[in-house]
Amino acid sequence: MNRLPKTVVFVALIAILFLLSPLVGLLQRMPWSGLVGLLGSEVVLDAFFLSLLVSFSATLIVLALGTPIAWFLARARFSLLKLLRAMVLLPMVLPPVVGGTALLFAFGRQGFLGKWLNNWFGVTLPFSTTGSVLAAVFVSMPFFVVAVESAFRSINEDFEQVAETLGASPSKIFFRITMPRIRPSIIAGLALSWARALGEFGATITFAGNLPGETQTLPLAVFLALETNPEAALALSLVMIVTSLAILVPFRDQWLPSK
Repeated sequence: MNRLPKTVVFVALIAILFLLSPLVGLLQRMPWSGLVGLLGSEVVLDAFFLSLLVSFSATLIVLALGTPIAWFLARARFSLLKLLRAMVLLPMVLPPVVGGTALLFAFGRQGFLGKWLNNWFGVTLPFSTTGSVLAAVFVSMPFFVVAVESAFRSINEDFEQVAETLGASPSKIFFRITMPRIRPSIIAGLALSWARALGEFGATITFAGNLPGETQTLPLAVFLALETNPEAALALSLVMIVTSLAILVPFRDQWLPSK
């Protein structure tokens, strides 16, 4: 820190204080005396376990679908690649409510895909736990793709080419050589996408609704509690903060370069 200009240090400290001040505000207003009772309430427990179910389910789907997407974007070469990449990453900058509306018109009962799912398989996605998972996948997958695509681009392909000349199949090269070399980026991408899925609000409430025990995740429960029970909203917020830190802190070194 001694080598940093004092102005940079001062601005950095101001920025850190700005980021921490909302957390301090939450902790300062936290109803510590009745916190145990609030945390043990049915609403908090239902929202907490549902949030874990939705966020971890979404993360597994992101891993399964996002890895091939990231590989394709990193290795493919064609004229519309930039446009395709922009479309894949669009949910990162799209307002969540717009994303939820788009999901509704795609997978709703009258959506161009949803009506076939409903008519052929009897599957209805909106206003269901599955719909909440789908919304979380939609908004969180770009965070994984960005991290993993960058890793695919950065690794040297010499080992893969040598393995190919020795007769290794493309699948064996991918799973035995390529994937282990980008493991830290995969873990980082999964942590970031999980955190985004845990905090998803707009797309979920638009596409899946706010049904207690079925689609009411922690962010939706906080929004509802703010109007009727601010103390419960604070307790729910604390649960989200602690849960997020429990995942993000252990994986911090996965997306930071080693010293």
